[in-house]
Amino acid sequence: MALLEVKDLKVNYGVIQAVKGVSFEVNEGEVIALIGANGAGKTTILHTLTGLLKAENGTIKLEGKDITKIPGHKIVSMGMAHVPEGRRVFAQLSVYENLQMGAFTRSDKKEIEDNLQMVYERFPRLEERKNQMAGTLSGGEQQMLAMGRALMSNPKIILMDEPSMGLSPIFVEEIFNIIEKISSAGTTVLLVEQNAKKALGISDRGYVLETGNIVLEGDSKMLLNDETVKAAYLGE
Repeated sequence: MALLEVKDLKVNYGVIQAVKGVSFEVNEGEVIALIGANGAGKTTILHTLTGLLKAENGTIKLEGKDITKIPGHKIVSMGMAHVPEGRRVFAQLSVYENLQMGAFTRSDKKEIEDNLQMVYERFPRLEERKNQMAGTLSGGEQQMLAMGRALMSNPKIILMDEPSMGLSPIFVEEIFNIIEKISSAGTTVLLVEQNAKKALGISDRGYVLETGNIVLEGDSKMLLNDETVKAAYLGE
């Protein structure tokens, strides 16, 4: 059984149908890349999966449970975390307070503390800056904080929206290394990313989205070598 199963998902923005009957699945332990041009519907899909937008039609199942109509805060406690586009850290709170916000659905104090130590091990820079206001961090550090905050909910699957956007090449490299580490530590990842080459380089499988439809899917290595993918998304 797939960890996340999406069937015939349709989502409207007013009169515009942004997602037109998309179906895909994510198995436990996989890194799945969702690639496509701006406006293809990638972010809309993530927002619908996490309960921020309402589906017009279709079903979303997490571990076999239908979560299509469940509100976002309950979806977090069921094991799905979201790293939103543009990072969305709480600028006026410290790094430490932001991380604690990630654990708001949990009450197991000892495990929360263990999780915090795990986040600090994975992102040493966050520990160095734990008392600093999040708004004063660099873009790359804020991205790390957004990822660390998502990990604090102890998710089974983490949805990442454009994690490399606006970052310097060094930080892009670092962020993708971290995604690989998160995956190898056992968390499943659904990755929406403009940098198709990088995303397909670290994922198991990929789905190519065009104007609200999945037009291509398959093994990431296969997609990297696909002529249409190369022409449209890899700048070749």
